[in-house]
Amino acid sequence: MESLTSGTWGQIVEQATVDGIPTFWVLSEHLIPLLRHLKHDEGFAMLYDLTAIDERHRRHRDGQPASDFTVVYHLLSIPNNTDIRIKVALEGDYPSIPSITNIWPTASWYEREVWDMFGIRFDGHSKMRRLLMPQSWQGHPLRKEHPARATEMGPFELTPEKEDAEHKALQFDPEAWGLERSSADSEFMFLNIGPQHPGTHGVLRLVLQLDGEEILNVIPDIGFHHRGQEKMGERQSWHSYIPYTDRVDYLGGVMNNLPYVLALEKMCGIDVPDRAKVIRIMLCELFRISNHLVWYGTYAQDLGQMSPVFYMFNDREQLLGIIESICGARMHPNWFRIGGVAQDLPKGWDTLVRNFLDYLPPRLKEYDTMVMKNRIIKRAPSASVPTPPRRRWSGGSLDPDCAPLAATGICARNGPTPDTTNSTSTSPQPTTATAMTEAWCGSRKCARACASSSNVSSACPAAPTSPIIHSLARPPRTAPCMT
Repeated sequence: MESLTSGTWGQIVEQATVDGIPTFWVLSEHLIPLLRHLKHDEGFAMLYDLTAIDERHRRHRDGQPASDFTVVYHLLSIPNNTDIRIKVALEGDYPSIPSITNIWPTASWYEREVWDMFGIRFDGHSKMRRLLMPQSWQGHPLRKEHPARATEMGPFELTPEKEDAEHKALQFDPEAWGLERSSADSEFMFLNIGPQHPGTHGVLRLVLQLDGEEILNVIPDIGFHHRGQEKMGERQSWHSYIPYTDRVDYLGGVMNNLPYVLALEKMCGIDVPDRAKVIRIMLCELFRISNHLVWYGTYAQDLGQMSPVFYMFNDREQLLGIIESICGARMHPNWFRIGGVAQDLPKGWDTLVRNFLDYLPPRLKEYDTMVMKNRIIKRAPSASVPTPPRRRWSGGSLDPDCAPLAATGICARNGPTPDTTNSTSTSPQPTTATAMTEAWCGSRKCARACASSSNVSSACPAAPTSPIIHSLARPPRTAPCMT
């Protein structure tokens, strides 16, 4: 990053961070040319995140510039497997900063969210309107002066005047979104889907612009899913916030405990026992499979197949039974802790897991035949258009060619990335289910090989890479699960 300290971009201050990501403070007037340089000359093609911090009550700045608010840009270079964080200090109660939508179009929603939550305006943004909160909402929820509880806001009253105003705010205005109401020979229809609709699998509103049966545009209204978990965190302790992470993705369970406690452990310098680390990974993998089974079954159902969802939910029930035996709860076990897990594995856990590993791979092969070889599914990839990797990254997407294998850890983030720019193949890509089958069969074989030996590394045929069971099969009696 020598180019950042050359003086070309004005006064840049580097900030030491616990996570090791290079972090630099830059003046607002140098932001746009610096970000262009990082994207086009340094290879940071993806805007990974854009957020803000209300700094007005900060007491320990540790060398940070004085500011009322901070806007944070997190960039990612996939070919170089490198992150960089750019920060801009802003002063004033309602500051502004240049929009970067002309560099990364995906910044549009990020900037709308920051304005919605903090009241920071982005000069040059073409649609600076709320993203998550209702258009009629007063205030910006992640500012420190905004109430954190409904009880702090007084009793709610829905007067006839307020009800009329709320209905009016929900009416869709095509002109506000730059959409035409008609063409030269047709009048367009605007169709509202949701927010309560079985096809959205959640509280999501979609406004469709239709020309007959052809969908011309879709305007999503995503705010119905926003539960204010960031605001809830302001009134919780580090430990008491863990149950909220269970519900970030309500099907992911402990998978959302993990990044939260990992971040805290890194900040605090806490060493987690190896046994607890492996227990965590095993529970995350179980929840990942459970999550994927829900997606797989409902995806097939959305396309017109009714049987798969019943079969896969039955498999998920068996898996949730294992999770309940270990954690004491099913979907939201709140089981990870800062420094480890809540308790050690119960007697007989390994039998339950081994039986499931024997049971699931044949089922996944059956689902491949039932779903992925169905002509409804097989016709879908033939209409896809390969996109150059750099365009995907700039548009905010990781490489989809690697996604099926990345789910099993076979394709690492810094591994080779297939370039399908000139590909003419229309055959379906390997499915997640197939990759999962191969990965889990491998761990099952390792488990069997290790079952009769206390020396895991010598008994396991795939030893340093095979996960989960063999590393837990014969633990020392005194191995702690918490620090």
